[in-house]
Amino acid sequence: MNIKYIISCLFLFVLGVLTVSCYQNRVYDWDMPGYLGSIYTWEYPQNPEYVHELVYSTIKKEASPKEYHDIIAYNEANKVFVKNFKAFGEQLPYYQIKVGYNAVVYVLYKLGVSGPHAVLLLNIFSYFFCGVLLFYLFKSFFPNNHFLAATLSLFLMWFPAVRSMAQNPTPDIFLLVFMLLFVINVIQNKNQVWRYIILLCCVLIRPDFILFALTYLLAVFVYDYLKKDKKIGFHLILQGFSLMLIYLFIIKFYHYPGWKDVFYDTFIYRRPIISAQKADFTFVEYRDFIILKLINFKKVTLLSLFLLGATFYFSKDLWIRILASLFFVNIFIKFLFFPQGGTLRFFIGFVMLLFIIFLFALSKKYGKHQIKKIA
Repeated sequence: MNIKYIISCLFLFVLGVLTVSCYQNRVYDWDMPGYLGSIYTWEYPQNPEYVHELVYSTIKKEASPKEYHDIIAYNEANKVFVKNFKAFGEQLPYYQIKVGYNAVVYVLYKLGVSGPHAVLLLNIFSYFFCGVLLFYLFKSFFPNNHFLAATLSLFLMWFPAVRSMAQNPTPDIFLLVFMLLFVINVIQNKNQVWRYIILLCCVLIRPDFILFALTYLLAVFVYDYLKKDKKIGFHLILQGFSLMLIYLFIIKFYHYPGWKDVFYDTFIYRRPIISAQKADFTFVEYRDFIILKLINFKKVTLLSLFLLGATFYFSKDLWIRILASLFFVNIFIKFLFFPQGGTLRFFIGFVMLLFIIFLFALSKKYGKHQIKKIA
């Protein structure tokens, strides 16, 4: 039997074991009510009180007593949310804007899966698919070493922060699927229309991904302008403009409070009733908080600096260096807007893409793998 086939089968088996383990260790936490409230609102748009009751009753049926207690009593705000459907409803825009994620959860729900399980199963399926995509990508980097490709893929999927994304009710692991599809498309120089569609999906899953989409399009615009006789890429301008319009439409449609409110509710004080208190803090308070959180961000910073430096060392290719710099910069853009330095799931996607570019540079230098320029 072909050794490559055996390695592939073993890889899928181990990945399957990791996936089952993630499902067995699934977590019901305080984010789940928000996503359930979003899909139940689609089902019962005129009955917010029933939506509120349905959210907590369905979670109570599936979560352990300890998990359910954390959901309804983790802090003072959570105690208010479980008792006051209007206060709960004011929190929903934070979750409703993640339209792409909610839409797939809603499809699973309509297929007969319970609300809480629809959220968690999407993440479990996404986790497995991420592993398959990594294996596919690394096999293209190291075509003569399937064992190395399988080992690297399983190591990344075993990483605690990645498993945590699969176990928790957030869109991060689902977003990672599209981030991997994006980097595969870029590295293999696939159809640019599909690349735009992938970026659009990312923005629909997490609207704050608009920052990465725009910085990527800007990087390509500058690269093309310098390399193609000062020609202006109007198609890139159109793509960026359309993504921005879609982003603004989502924000306005769901009455999203804004970044300042998210920052205040996450890092300063979780307001039980958003309309009752203004999210107010000064730039000095924000600056001091960022500096404080940088201490918890040192591991990500050091790892990212190492990967960026190593990529520059192994590759003189301008486009590879631009890609590495793009992912590196977006790690810190994300941190400036959401400085949860101790929670790796917010940054692991960009770190993983930076690691992939590093491996790609390594494979180009020491292997026969070749790349066509994207531009």
